[in-house]
Amino acid sequence: MQGEYDASRTAGALMELLGTGRQSADLPVPDMAAASRVIAAVRALREARGERVAGRKIGFSNRSIWPIYGVDRPMWNYVWDSTLIPATEGAARIALAAHPEPRVEPEIVLRLGRDPAPGMSEAELLGCVDAVAHGLEIVQSVFPGWRFTAAQSAAAFGLHGALVVGPWHEIGTERVRWGAALGDFTVTLRRDGARGETGHARNVLGGPVQALRFVVEAIAADPLAVPLRAGEIVSTGTLTDAAPAAPGQIWTTVFDGIGLGGLTVTCG
Repeated sequence: MQGEYDASRTAGALMELLGTGRQSADLPVPDMAAASRVIAAVRALREARGERVAGRKIGFSNRSIWPIYGVDRPMWNYVWDSTLIPATEGAARIALAAHPEPRVEPEIVLRLGRDPAPGMSEAELLGCVDAVAHGLEIVQSVFPGWRFTAAQSAAAFGLHGALVVGPWHEIGTERVRWGAALGDFTVTLRRDGARGETGHARNVLGGPVQALRFVVEAIAADPLAVPLRAGEIVSTGTLTDAAPAAPGQIWTTVFDGIGLGGLTVTCG
């Protein structure tokens, strides 16, 4: 029964796995209410050891990949100052050993200049965004073979391992132009120069601003979640399927239809 579920035990087990590259099939999370309790417990443990919330990441905002992973809804979790990696001149290097079964996801990252609130229109939500960047997220699965439920994926760090973020582009007075671009662009993911999958803006719940609406509403509905605040970032979900990553690979992205440069991430 839900009242007997020990979220602190699951959170402790997850923290023991974090950063080790190890996995476990014995991490029960019966439902999304339990996942919420685990997320809050993990947040407290990470803050207690000195980590600071940098923002949020949305997982499974790309509905087209739900059947691949056996999930039926998007989810969210925290991004930390310890997992946020600024790219230098559009490039970064990341060690994969700490991340079990790592995969790469191309994403749009929004930086909040004002606090968003549930019930806001798309225009109002965009008005809370002061800058846009491109990100490549390293996602991971502490569950062998990427086999998990939606609740387990949410609880287990939201599958988040690290987030490489490119240069920020201030929206400023060009909010209308950026709003249009965020709804209609493509990104192509390449591995070692070979062309891979191309994703469209609409893949993430209709667009990055719509994905922002999801996370604002989901957080507001969760009594254990900390509300989004100005200064936080929101990584809005993968625009393609997550691609398996391995040491020695070089991942690059190319955009069309939006004023963002791509990123180059070398895996070590």
